Amino acid sequence: MDIDGPTRRLGPVRSAERRPDPAPDRAPDDAETAPLRTVATASEPEERAPVPRATRVGRAERSRRAERSAPRRGRGRRTAVLLVAVAVLLVAVGGGGLYLYRTYLASDPDFTGPGEGDVVVQVAPGDSTAAIGRTLSAAGVVASVAAFLDAAAADERVLGVQPGSYQMRLRMSAAAAVERLLDPTALVGRLEIRPGVQLDDTRAPDGTVAPGVLSLVAAASCTQRDGVETCLTAEELRETMAGTDPAELGVPAWAQEAVARAEPVRRLEGLIAPGVHDVEPGAPAVDVLRTLVTDSTDELAPLVSGAEAAGEDPYEVLVVASLVEKEGITADMPRVARVVYNRLSDGQRLELDSTVNYPLDLQALATTDDDRARPGPYNTYRTGGLPPTPIAAVGADAIAAALDPEPGPWRYFVKCQTDGTSCFAETFPEHQDNIATARANGAF
Repeated sequence: MDIDGPTRRLGPVRSAERRPDPAPDRAPDDAETAPLRTVATASEPEERAPVPRATRVGRAERSRRAERSAPRRGRGRRTAVLLVAVAVLLVAVGGGGLYLYRTYLASDPDFTGPGEGDVVVQVAPGDSTAAIGRTLSAAGVVASVAAFLDAAAADERVLGVQPGSYQMRLRMSAAAAVERLLDPTALVGRLEIRPGVQLDDTRAPDGTVAPGVLSLVAAASCTQRDGVETCLTAEELRETMAGTDPAELGVPAWAQEAVARAEPVRRLEGLIAPGVHDVEPGAPAVDVLRTLVTDSTDELAPLVSGAEAAGEDPYEVLVVASLVEKEGITADMPRVARVVYNRLSDGQRLELDSTVNYPLDLQALATTDDDRARPGPYNTYRTGGLPPTPIAAVGADAIAAALDPEPGPWRYFVKCQTDGTSCFAETFPEHQDNIATARANGAF
């Protein structure tokens, strides 16, 4: 073979004729057994030994597995993303379905029937219908706010529900709860005090008894508990007033010194203002009294500011206003106040029948000789100056008169007309003539 000619890429070259295997007992000749090979050149690779089949199969299998695993990992990620998207879609669809179900198919939870047991709920000033519904739901009166709103929508009178305490029942249907709120008897704890009413009950000459502030408060405190009515008593309120520090009862600072000097069972006279109050049924006596006095302090604010502006003691002005309240009709109040101030400035006793009758719990225009002779701090026929406390609840007209009395020289007055109108005089003889006129008119 020409090794100097052009090189060619050839596989192994073997002789054209295959020689037989040498006999086993004869040593082979080197020339005979040496394989015939071409001489490798620089551009012709050397022949490599064949790879075993098992090895080739293993490599091919690993290659196929690698080819299969790569796309599977990609498909796994795509599948996870798809599952998340499907889950989000199901939640959205499910939530929307639940909303539609609740809105159009499911009814709001509601109890049935008139309810059971007793409970008192508070409607605060300014509460909306929804706020009332939340209060009722929290107290266990109705099953849901939505059911209450549905029932309330059918009766516009709900918009007129007043603040205060309402005697309700537990587990009422929403319709029954609305009906109960509109029942006037459901409103409990409502207390109305009129001007001129004093703490204790008073009796008229004919024996008629008018309830005082303490009795009115006791009646307003009543509530039903499991069918049994419970109330504070006037005596319990009186004992609490007498045995509790005035500051703890809510007495304002401008009145505390005078209240501390007063007879304990009368120390809150005049400090519970006329008007409509709410008493929380079931509350302790001390809490009830404190709430009433604290609320009344706001009502008495004009008196305090007016007295301080005039350089007067607010509590003394309150006492004067209570005398005016008991002695004169509204039209006469400014002149009655002037008589009081004129007498005080002259050092003259007030000689008012209303102050004599006050500790006697008597509601009368006149007094007896025996009563006027009875000594005591409220007997202004025998004791000079103002009585130690107010003698009644004081209204706005009496306060205005005490702060701004009508100018005049009067020192005497007497009710001379049957409608309560008084006749005023500067001198005692003039006063005597007015008394004769009053008797002639049947005024007393």
